[in-house]
Amino acid sequence: MRVAVLGHTGFLGKNVLEVFSQAGVMCQGASKSQGVDLRDYEQVVEFLATSQPDIIINCAAHVGSFNYVTENASAVVVDNSRMTLSVYEAMAKVCPKATIIHPLANCAFPAKAEFFKEEEWQDGPVHQTVMPFASTRRLIWSVGQSFAISQGINSIYLLVPNMYGPHDSSDPNQTAVLDALISRFLTAQQTHQNEVTVWGTGVAIREWVFSRDLARLMLTIAATPRRPELREPINVAQNSGLSVRELVDIIQSALGFTGQVRWDHSRPDGALKKVMDDTQFKKVFPEFQFTEFSDGIAATIAYYKSLIQFAE
Repeated sequence: MRVAVLGHTGFLGKNVLEVFSQAGVMCQGASKSQGVDLRDYEQVVEFLATSQPDIIINCAAHVGSFNYVTENASAVVVDNSRMTLSVYEAMAKVCPKATIIHPLANCAFPAKAEFFKEEEWQDGPVHQTVMPFASTRRLIWSVGQSFAISQGINSIYLLVPNMYGPHDSSDPNQTAVLDALISRFLTAQQTHQNEVTVWGTGVAIREWVFSRDLARLMLTIAATPRRPELREPINVAQNSGLSVRELVDIIQSALGFTGQVRWDHSRPDGALKKVMDDTQFKKVFPEFQFTEFSDGIAATIAYYKSLIQFAE
């Protein structure tokens, strides 16, 4: 099995390389930082012609925090759209029999939805705070379906909750919410700060997936990518969520942080609830076991401790 990972130097991409390597599957990676601009059709053609993959895992995305996406809205839309079009056009030319696996952030679900069912994922507009990025997640599906009709390309769409885990960025503007909280509290603890500011009111509820779990799932899918039940988008779901306040309590307890938390109510909470229906996931992947949340948090804290070092 020949595997190509797009965006292999990013958060999810690094986890995919690690998990696949541990399973004895070597991957070839492509990312802008390593000389392949996925927005450029010719560069994507050259990469795919060289790697000749059977499986393509699309971890590439131009994304960041709420604030980052708002401040860079046009670039987020343009870059992600160009990457999608370039990748599919290049696949059609070079490797139309390959399967491409897309992890799609669940911000693509309608803003009005609180319990996310696959059959309803495009039944209404996305939340305005994430529109520049979320709209491009829906575009991936539209383009993929069109290339399936005209070129026979096989695409798999995994609707994914918020991720956390090792290998996320240390840049607050680029970091996933939970990892950013861990980084912020750890920094405060190690620099002897007595207060940490958290955006919003803390009431927003989110579902979470450990980054290595998502990578393990994609390894499972890569072994049998043409299963009929994977033709439609599927939730990577556990049907459970935690509020931001609950997350903060868990992080404080895990770190032993005794300072104060200040909630900045001037900042948006975003959608108030995002929990995913796991009915279909359990049917398709009945044996898959997710990492216990406490173990995932411990691994993530250990990762950030290795990054954030301060002199005593």
